[in-house]
Amino acid sequence: MGKITKYLNQLIVGNVFDDPEILEAYATDRSALRVKPKFVAFPESTEDIRKLMRFFNQIAAKEIPVSLTPRGSGLDEGGADLSSGLVVSMEKLNHLLEIDPRDRLVRVQAGITLKELNTALSVSGLTLPIGGHDYETIGGLIANSTADLYQDKYGGIGKFVERVEVVLSNGECLQTARFKKYALAKKTAEKSFEGSVYRKIVKLIKNNERLINSLDLKEVGLAGYPNIQKVQRRETVDLMPLFLGSQGTLGIISEVILRVVPQRTKPLRFAVTARNIDALTCFLDMISPLKPREINLFDLKIIQEARESGKNLDGIIRKIDNGYVAYVTFDEYKKIIARRLNRIKEKAPRTVRIMFDTPENELALNELENSLATYLNRPKNGERVPILTDFYLPSINLASFLNDLKVLEDKLGLNLELFGSYSSEIYSLRPKFDCTKEGYNKKLATFLRAGAYVIERQDGVLTGGTPEGRLKAVVVNPAMSDSQRKLYERIKKIFDPNSILNPDVKLGSTSKFSLTHLRDTELKKISV
Repeated sequence: MGKITKYLNQLIVGNVFDDPEILEAYATDRSALRVKPKFVAFPESTEDIRKLMRFFNQIAAKEIPVSLTPRGSGLDEGGADLSSGLVVSMEKLNHLLEIDPRDRLVRVQAGITLKELNTALSVSGLTLPIGGHDYETIGGLIANSTADLYQDKYGGIGKFVERVEVVLSNGECLQTARFKKYALAKKTAEKSFEGSVYRKIVKLIKNNERLINSLDLKEVGLAGYPNIQKVQRRETVDLMPLFLGSQGTLGIISEVILRVVPQRTKPLRFAVTARNIDALTCFLDMISPLKPREINLFDLKIIQEARESGKNLDGIIRKIDNGYVAYVTFDEYKKIIARRLNRIKEKAPRTVRIMFDTPENELALNELENSLATYLNRPKNGERVPILTDFYLPSINLASFLNDLKVLEDKLGLNLELFGSYSSEIYSLRPKFDCTKEGYNKKLATFLRAGAYVIERQDGVLTGGTPEGRLKAVVVNPAMSDSQRKLYERIKKIFDPNSILNPDVKLGSTSKFSLTHLRDTELKKISV
């Protein structure tokens, strides 16, 4: 154990480790990168995080920089959970602290997972309607502003966050709120670091009003800090939107107050198959006004691969060997929806085949729900490395995008099966790569740039569903306008003057760093 590790263990109640086995375990996340940290900390309270932040900020001020990276469940696919300095694991800060069933509010620590939260809420008949990974932490969902399967109906995690408590780079705590004119004046008059953050952000917004108002959030996605546009509303200011998609670069989220909703009963669900994408999307557009909870779209090859692994999917893909499958669920007004669906079915294109949730079809629909996990985790002939994941693609351009994919497949020699959310217009591509083969780095980089070009060509946005992290930044950062980049750099500097918070992520990411830190071994953890 080194001297710094020993000192940090005396400083906090939790633990700090520098053991090689632990460092190795935290050297990878769900991305294609590998970055080995010097330390891994397991704080047990907000106060522990404050002490760690204060210490590393002080030594950075003396020109001894050590980066800090908050980490939830390590599920980030862009490499934002990794650090060459200190990884701050939030796994012990996983408690539900308060619940107010009447006002439907909960206060939680940032390390609680979506599954843990919804299990606890179910006792009170409540839920957080996020269609994400069960083991994503609430802090991670906010920091990545992750697009989820239910986003089109419920609005995504940003719609449910009331307030966040954030540990700033100097160790101070900031609790967000929408401050009106008098309260804001009082806050900006404070001599604390928090007060200076408010003063500088207010001034920044005033001096860059035209640029900020010109940001098209759907056009720029989550690259940089585009939510600066949502901070000031009339004469009020709330810093909370800035932390959505910030990926730990502005502060470490420690606690969150969330608004929740009544729990729904078992959803009405069905599957739709078609050889032709236009016929399928025609039907999906007919049912969209009924407000489904989710519409998930899969290339049929994904379902075929799941069937080959033993999944009972014959009923879904019978008499069709090429095409697309949609999985649709509704979580309210099920009897009314069922009647309307039967009427719509009569108007649907003849080439569309619909499988409703009956006792005979229940097993096949259950298998369909799990088919993507099977597809992503089959180890045969390489790993499905997440490179082009969670990008925005307008539905109107879906057919032409699929035509471009066929050209890309031929040029790169890859199988590119599309999957994602038709309702949220967020999609992913996960071709197989052999990480152990020579030339893997170049092949992956070529795919990233070529795929990003095709997405942009079809009016899509690479960072539409998740921020740029380290990998997407390779493409996004050079394409960013000078004015945007300078604006975002000022925001980063205001919150993190000594550049200790994830400095190699988002704006600080470089092609050289990211592409030289690609893994050369396959990841053994489950990907879903």
